[in-house]
Amino acid sequence: MEASKVIHAIYTDDDVLMSAVKKVRAERFHIEEIYTPFPVHGLDKAMGLAPTRLAITAFIYGLIGLTVAVTMMNFIMIEDWPMDIGGKPSFSYIENMPAFVPIMFELTVFFAAHLMVLTFYLRSRMWPFKNAENPDPRTTDDHFLMEIPVSGDEEVLENLLWDSGAVEINLVDKAH
Repeated sequence: MEASKVIHAIYTDDDVLMSAVKKVRAERFHIEEIYTPFPVHGLDKAMGLAPTRLAITAFIYGLIGLTVAVTMMNFIMIEDWPMDIGGKPSFSYIENMPAFVPIMFELTVFFAAHLMVLTFYLRSRMWPFKNAENPDPRTTDDHFLMEIPVSGDEEVLENLLWDSGAVEINLVDKAH
């Protein structure tokens, strides 16, 4: 395993962190990761991350749920065991569709929500019994950590981080 050095810069305010990210990116340093105790609005754009495609995935999962609902109701209520409920015969799906709208809605939402949770966990690599990757436990409470690989003049980077409002800077050997 090859070890490489990274700098962990600790911040105590999200606004200071946002301006620090902009300063570090302006100086052409690569930010490997940022650990925060809560989501910071606009941090993804400040870091230059690509937009997420999770909304497209949610739409596809909703369509799968709608398809399952329509197929299930057509088979159960029309083909397999048609019933005359309240004088309304079940000759076709289209004639009975207004009664099926709540089921279609609920299964669309059910599939989208549950499959999105699974997708989020898999995409984030957060499966059961996985060890935490958080380098500093304070980032789960009230601190923010910016992780930057050291690839050149370490002193220039440290000075930039101190000037940007970091309250603590640590040089860490990180195994790949």
